[in-house]
Amino acid sequence: MVGLDWQQMKKTSIYIEAEVDMALARRAVAEGTTKAELIRAALRDAAGASLRVKPRGAGVFTGPADLAARTDEHLAQTGFGES
Repeated sequence: MVGLDWQQMKKTSIYIEAEVDMALARRAVAEGTTKAELIRAALRDAAGASLRVKPRGAGVFTGPADLAARTDEHLAQTGFGES
């Protein structure tokens, strides 16, 4: 993967069978990449849609549904800005 942002990476360790390690090494050479990148790609594929987490902030606001359209009226009702 070109241009990896190492600050966004989390280091982890896994145990794999010797034959899997050798197969990864052969495939990495054949594809001109590294074992680490093959493993990262496989893990990204396995994570699938879980990588695309939707932000939770949307829809958490509570208040009048017409707040944007009637801002001045709602502020006046709360006394906002008055001494």
